[in-house]
Amino acid sequence: MKKNGILLLLILSLQSFSTGEEFCGIRNHAFQDGENITFNVFYSVIGLYVNAGSANFTVTGEQLNNRRVYHVLGSGSSNPSYDWIFKVRDRYESYIDTASLQPLKFVRDINEGGFKKYENVTFNHQANTAVTTNGVFKVPNCVQDVLSSIYYARNIDFGRYQSGDKIPFTMFLDNEIYNLYIKYLGKEVIKTKYGKFNAIKFKPLLVKGTLFEGGEKMTVWVSDDANHIPLRIESPIVVGSIKVDMMQYRNLRYPLSSMISFR
Repeated sequence: MKKNGILLLLILSLQSFSTGEEFCGIRNHAFQDGENITFNVFYSVIGLYVNAGSANFTVTGEQLNNRRVYHVLGSGSSNPSYDWIFKVRDRYESYIDTASLQPLKFVRDINEGGFKKYENVTFNHQANTAVTTNGVFKVPNCVQDVLSSIYYARNIDFGRYQSGDKIPFTMFLDNEIYNLYIKYLGKEVIKTKYGKFNAIKFKPLLVKGTLFEGGEKMTVWVSDDANHIPLRIESPIVVGSIKVDMMQYRNLRYPLSSMISFR
């Protein structure tokens, strides 16, 4: 399975505390209709980071098959000046039931360095199945897609964990089920391109791809407030390293009280 796109790794790394049946069907209290968050992706080979791309995540309230859903859209692209090196134009969509925070539909449309793929998944949580263009697949209870898990996870009570705890989650992608985990590392102050924040820190277990290494080599920080939005991601890659920083936000559900200072 090819997992070399910057946006996909951003999404995978942001699945901060998404677990299995223990938190099945929790209610949303972290985000709202109209939320919009933008990230810049910085790339380094010799220690100097340059702005190589961007990603944006939005939430819109809609109806899907007479059910109220959050339509979450994640899009990412390389900057035009870097397209000749590795052109990225990615789009991910998830339709999430507002009552249970379970995904009902997932769409993935990517173009990464000439590699193109389209994926359309419909989840039936009563039958525990995922229907794709390749067939019907059995999935466990409370399975998430790579995008819905970000928003599901933002509603987890982080206070119940201790540094070093490994917290499992189940993800369906490319017609496969992945049993992964993140390692919670506690809280610390982080300074990003946007500002200084009180943050929650963890390392996700990643599946090895063609650009990113597997294991616990990526580090993620999310805001230590009621929003739990991602603030920074750092990871080595096959050549060099990347750093992803939150650079803009609109319509958060709560004030960003974790911010200590601006830039």
